Amino acid sequence: MRTAMNEALIRHFTDLRDGVHGGVTAREDKERLFATAVELLDPVARATLDEFNADLLLGTGQVVASGLTRSQEGGLNAMWSLTWPEQRDKDILPIAIVAHYGADFHHPHLRGNTVGDWPLNVFDHSDAAGQLTTLRAIAAADAHNLVFQESYRLIPAVTHA
Repeated sequence: MRTAMNEALIRHFTDLRDGVHGGVTAREDKERLFATAVELLDPVARATLDEFNADLLLGTGQVVASGLTRSQEGGLNAMWSLTWPEQRDKDILPIAIVAHYGADFHHPHLRGNTVGDWPLNVFDHSDAAGQLTTLRAIAAADAHNLVFQESYRLIPAVTHA
């Protein structure tokens, strides 16, 4: 039996092979699918960052969502960020989940502020819920990388234990 992550990769690679995303080929159709994916991901991304806020930041953080925006290069982006006092005091990037569809991309991806791309194949509520593990991994990698850049002192659960 294939794992959800392997299913996502196979769908991603098949889309590249076939030149489609979600059954469509035109950029404007793919952008509509991306906008829907952002809406579907919103509660999952917020829940993921809320978990990190409760567990690592002891509730001191704030989740902020950008909504769908167009980049200067012509792509589309959406970002969910978790900021907290220690991170803001050090003027470093927040923990983030980023959905982006670059102007020259075949299809959209997920990433963090410090971690690279993962395929974004979300077309319904089930697909969005299935991304929880991936979003947790992205947020965890961001948290780790930010601590590596700065210090464990960024994490209230460690300094207030």
